[in-house]
Amino acid sequence: MIQHAVLITGCSSGIGLCLANGLRDHGFRVIASARKQEDVAMLKSLGHEAVQLDLADSHSIRSAVETVLELTGGKLYGLVNNGAYGQPGAVEDLRREVLREQFETNLFGTQELTNLLLPVMREQGEGRIIQISSVLGIVCLAYRGAYNATKFALEALSDTMRLELRGSGVHISLVEPGPIVSKFRDNAYAMYKKNIVPDSSAHKARYLAMEQRLEGRAGRMPFTLPPEACLEKTLHALKAKKPRIRYPVTFPTYLFHALRRLLPAFMLDWVAWKVSD
Repeated sequence: MIQHAVLITGCSSGIGLCLANGLRDHGFRVIASARKQEDVAMLKSLGHEAVQLDLADSHSIRSAVETVLELTGGKLYGLVNNGAYGQPGAVEDLRREVLREQFETNLFGTQELTNLLLPVMREQGEGRIIQISSVLGIVCLAYRGAYNATKFALEALSDTMRLELRGSGVHISLVEPGPIVSKFRDNAYAMYKKNIVPDSSAHKARYLAMEQRLEGRAGRMPFTLPPEACLEKTLHALKAKKPRIRYPVTFPTYLFHALRRLLPAFMLDWVAWKVSD
């Protein structure tokens, strides 16, 4: 039986770590990646082949691709683009460099990595690219503008690539989680404290509620699922003869797919505002 090799980004915790463990358990050869060397060491201690990969650094991306292709003999069946983070804050409070950093990791680095590996998949005549998107690639919520923008852009590039990859044997799918148990909220809070100055903002009062949510004082968001919910959909996208274009995960994602089709814009805005805290 051929053991298909799959590279996964952002495997230090949460969805990425779950996918690395789960895909390995289902017979895939997993090459897990993480930004920090200590997380690479952790992955190796769990028995994974692992490489350092910082999506905000082109040199790191190229180096990781070289290492992965050396490990796999120049072949790669699957790429799971999971690495990303969230930058909270009102759009008017986001400095240009803060927006740029969000895009460098969540979009530009992800696309650069994909573009470096696509020729390998084209030459093989087969391949699977799985984009871990978000419900925030379907609908925009307030105070998540930077993250909204990167995920909408990821969806747009993925839809475009799907057209351009017709007949190549390479399939691209979007996995769209809503709230998932992970360190995403903790990481987002760190970026909020680093880049947002609430006291000088017109949104100071709203930021108080945001801080409670990011600190976990507001409790777990409704309909939150464990990261294994993404594993099932990712496995289908990798193994199905005809993988789906989109795989919603969690009730809010299914709901907003429906509401976006059914509601006029002003009503969708009202719903999005109500759930933005």
